[in-house]
Amino acid sequence: MKKAFALILISVFTVGFASAQNPTELHKKHFNLDKHSLAIKGYDPVSYFTGKKAMEGKKDITLTTEGITYRFATTQDRDLFKSSPEKYQPQFGGWCAYAMGATGEKVDIDPETFKLIDGKLYLFYNAFFNNTKKSWDKDEKNLKPKAEANWAKTIQ
Repeated sequence: MKKAFALILISVFTVGFASAQNPTELHKKHFNLDKHSLAIKGYDPVSYFTGKKAMEGKKDITLTTEGITYRFATTQDRDLFKSSPEKYQPQFGGWCAYAMGATGEKVDIDPETFKLIDGKLYLFYNAFFNNTKKSWDKDEKNLKPKAEANWAKTIQ
């Protein structure tokens, strides 16, 4: 009886540990998502690159990758994203780039406040008279490497 109980206990622990280490869940926990795992508040990640503007995605044009759902303005944008998701995903999990550089904190964003740098998408907080993109622009040279270092620590 004790052996059966020990075997059950080990099985439960192993299953619990394995599910806690699920790569998709580990990946998702670092991203700025709503309760439905929607990224960038429903904005189309490809539109930043192709149209140089933020466009809301449509509820019926979506793609889920690594547990994260993205919406797209067009099926062409969805297909571009599908062919190379890492190219279009926002930096720092979609958290505010300025906050990541200044303090290492995960701060929410305004999806319409963004910057493309070296082919990468950076998003910023912009509310209550606080547009962090303006602060970023004043000190991007120092903030960008700090943000990258802070993000590397965050995802470990």
